[in-house]
Amino acid sequence: MNEINICPTRLWQHLAMKKIIPCILLALTFVGGTLWADETADNPTTTETTATEENTAGDTNSDGDDTGATTEGDTPPSKIDSGDTAWILTASALVLFMTIPGLSFFYAGLVRKKNVLSVLMHCFALVCLMTVVWVAIGYSMAFSTDNENGFIGGLSNAFASGLTQDSGNGIPDFAFFIFQMTFFIITPALMVGAFVERIKFSAMLWFTGLWAVIVYLPACHSVWAENGYFLKMGAVDLAGGIVVHITAGLGALVACIVLGPRKGYPQAQMMPHNLPMTVAGTGMLWVGWFGFNGGSGLAADGGGATAIVVTQISAATAALTWMFIEWMKNGKPTVLGIVTGSIAGLAAITPASGVVGPQGALIIGLASGFVCWYASTAIKAKFGYDDSLDVFGVHGVGGIIGTLLLAFLGASGTLDGRGDYESGAQFAIQFKAAAAVGLYTLVATWIILKVVDAMVGLRVDEQDETSGLDISAHGEAGYND
Repeated sequence: MNEINICPTRLWQHLAMKKIIPCILLALTFVGGTLWADETADNPTTTETTATEENTAGDTNSDGDDTGATTEGDTPPSKIDSGDTAWILTASALVLFMTIPGLSFFYAGLVRKKNVLSVLMHCFALVCLMTVVWVAIGYSMAFSTDNENGFIGGLSNAFASGLTQDSGNGIPDFAFFIFQMTFFIITPALMVGAFVERIKFSAMLWFTGLWAVIVYLPACHSVWAENGYFLKMGAVDLAGGIVVHITAGLGALVACIVLGPRKGYPQAQMMPHNLPMTVAGTGMLWVGWFGFNGGSGLAADGGGATAIVVTQISAATAALTWMFIEWMKNGKPTVLGIVTGSIAGLAAITPASGVVGPQGALIIGLASGFVCWYASTAIKAKFGYDDSLDVFGVHGVGGIIGTLLLAFLGASGTLDGRGDYESGAQFAIQFKAAAAVGLYTLVATWIILKVVDAMVGLRVDEQDETSGLDISAHGEAGYND
């Protein structure tokens, strides 16, 4: 490796940007959290855990007595349901399992072997980074209701201020806190697949960190918070068709275009180096998705059970659809095709799993299997962008399909739909919410990428890309044979 000669002034600037500034920010984060906690200790503010939970305060018995009232010195009756709590804690573990190791293995198997560690590193580092950001400001900006704008929360719950282990409606505050944290973790991790094998590690951290705050948190608050603008409008998104898949898919599309294609794309063959690893990752994602969708109702009840059933049906149907399309078109069914199809079906059912039944899930699976296949092959080839692992084609397009189709397939009286709405009006609401969040994501993502490019640069140099990011960025090799 060539020596780098840097004058003292430039050396300071180099270190300040890449080393010292992040350290200072991290230190200020923890110091600020301590001060904030001290200031708010005497007057804690809690948030509603979700707009879908019932307000159980002040419940009355059949005689009209206030069963929630307490006298001075009494212990308030518990509002915590142990069964619901156990399920949400389990679902939280399942959703975290989707990222490490599920998504990590899924993506790592699809890249060339000289980049396998870099993908694993990206996913693992994002779990750590997003956890700290969620604790510091993420949860508060996503779910606190001290701002009335309907698009972003305030800082009343920064550093988990006001949350306790014993309070909450149905489940403890901290159960909801950790469950939503896992969504915050996996959403930017999904974008990793669009810019693998060419992005700087420092740029990846800056980009995803800023994107999570600037894009994900407003989307989350506006769709899921009690005073969210699109929730009040009537938008339906049980587990993240808009909040997770549309934002991640469109963010990934912008990122891969701004970074440009990998060296040699599309002429060079860039085949997956380890499909068994990808299949294993797919299985982990599929199982974890039961917690993703089944837990989003925040209860161990019939709604959660139905969400898991339709998740299974949509994934299986989309997988078979993609497999048969390839079989008919190319003469052979492929492992890569069937596993990718299953992810498309899982992404598409995500927003609709709270309102559609098994019949609707079959249709969503069929539609997503075909449309996502077309987007990931024909459309990508036509426009020439290098969405390396088809994040937009699978997650972005799948999320859009499910978000829009639920208006028809989820309406009560249509097949086995369970939604209490009229299809035409609901479609207009779904379209407006998806379009608004999507447009905001496109613009904000482009701006963030340009800022990060000016700060640290986005792309590794040609030599590092050729040798592979495992060695050039991390000084390690995934395989030592």
